[in-house]
Amino acid sequence: MSRPSVVWFDFGGVLSPPLDDLFRSYEQRAGVTPDQLRTAFADVSDEVGLPPLAPVELARMTEREWGGRLRAALARRHPGIDLSRARLEEFGAQWFDGHGANPVMAAAWRTLREHGITTGVLSNNVLEWRTHWMRMMAPLGGIDLLVDSCEVGCRKPDPEIYRLAARRAGVDPGECLLIDDVEANIDAARAQGWQAVHFTDDERTLAELAEATGVTSLSAASAAAPR
Repeated sequence: MSRPSVVWFDFGGVLSPPLDDLFRSYEQRAGVTPDQLRTAFADVSDEVGLPPLAPVELARMTEREWGGRLRAALARRHPGIDLSRARLEEFGAQWFDGHGANPVMAAAWRTLREHGITTGVLSNNVLEWRTHWMRMMAPLGGIDLLVDSCEVGCRKPDPEIYRLAARRAGVDPGECLLIDDVEANIDAARAQGWQAVHFTDDERTLAELAEATGVTSLSAASAAAPR
């Protein structure tokens, strides 16, 4: 494969802290366990026949409506649950509060840009959460390209979002590389002719990214990132 001219990063689970860390942090703040929260995500989406989180990632529901449905789903499954600390109708503010970007991936982002590679965010995300995650992205030095599911009306792994992203970048699909923590999203990208790196941990991702881009300084730059 040729050297990619655009590297697209997923946000949640790649540029963000690990999702398990975010779920544990939310439990400490809101008193809702990861299993309880994931089940509530699925319950609300099942009500409208969509995958988990898709109602808000496609802007079919506002954050406030979705949060209210989460509250009802949790109460149904767990009678007597204490939700007094859970700001479910303002979920993003509580979920992201106090968190920064993954420092290793942030360093990789900056290093790629220094070597003339365009960086973008290709994310399934929520309209009302943008203020919070863009704050986390500020130290990365700018976003060249952004394709956000809540704005474009489709989400990974829908093939259309990859076609749209390549068109927006003005490049052939083979010049795009996606870093994502969800294997189905990686498979869909490759099916569209993209290059892809399945994010499982920082070190493996850096090695694969360095091989794909030829930017051998990625590991050194990222090793110097604050942890």
